[in-house]
Amino acid sequence: MTVTVADRILGCLKGIATGDAIGKQTEMLSHEDVLHWYPHGIRGFEGAPGSVIPRYVGNAKHEWRIGETTDDTEMTVAVARAILTDRNVSHVSVGRELLRCTKCVHPGLQSLWEFHQAGDPARIARNHDGCGAAIRVAPVGIFYTSHRAEELLNGAREASVSTHGGSLAIAAAAATAAAVSAAIDGASPHEVLELAERAAAEAERRWRGPTAPALADAVRTVLHNLRRLPALQAAEIAALCFPNQPLTIVPLALGLATVMQSAEEAILLAANIGGDSDSVASIAGGILGAVYPITVNDHSYTVVERVNDHDLVAVANEMAQLRH
Repeated sequence: MTVTVADRILGCLKGIATGDAIGKQTEMLSHEDVLHWYPHGIRGFEGAPGSVIPRYVGNAKHEWRIGETTDDTEMTVAVARAILTDRNVSHVSVGRELLRCTKCVHPGLQSLWEFHQAGDPARIARNHDGCGAAIRVAPVGIFYTSHRAEELLNGAREASVSTHGGSLAIAAAAATAAAVSAAIDGASPHEVLELAERAAAEAERRWRGPTAPALADAVRTVLHNLRRLPALQAAEIAALCFPNQPLTIVPLALGLATVMQSAEEAILLAANIGGDSDSVASIAGGILGAVYPITVNDHSYTVVERVNDHDLVAVANEMAQLRH
């Protein structure tokens, strides 16, 4: 069966949203706590779609529901809307759309909270090195083909700096955008990773931070560790590279997208590892959804669409018409 660019774009967006929603069930849990809440592991959506995830019952900030996506998908769609409106990637248009986002706008998520408090779509953050930019940057990789390295790099920065101006954050966004772009072009897993590493290294060279460039090396280290394992098991991966900080979250997502061949399997593995599981599952699911669109679980995605009403098919179709 011939896989078209449009198929890959839709597979990417479906993988992002599905990974986000499934991963949310275990976000920020230790691997041991994942097993406490889910003794049989995460096998998909653990409970009735739309009901509150058990550990979020009574949560003061938000009672997250089974099948509900987080700010990761909300901001991804916001970046897509900005690109569709301007036919360009501009931090001002991205900022305008981010101000319309409502999920996770609280002091605990400092970067987005500061941006909303300022209320200025043209604001540029001077710091913040988390992964909040990397998880929303896929539309930049959808917009530009992978041979347009300069536009990808600058586009990743433009999509980042409203909330994340740190060198490491921009590098993580650049790596993710490059990986998504290469995946949609039908590149091999090796080529996808190579372009991601190159983008990360160039971003850190161009927008230097106070510390030495580290992301490209972290990607290589995580991939090396994954390849050493006799089998990809959540407990072993959690012990080697638990995704709880920038130098493991995006590298682990890129590593899983390189060594695995199924969006669904990568999403479930990320959810069972714990840590920043929704981000890892979202990024890996998006890349693998682009490489192997048929591996996104249709049932899980149907649940996501029913609970959230994102209409990602329409977003994907519009983005496909713009791809440079």
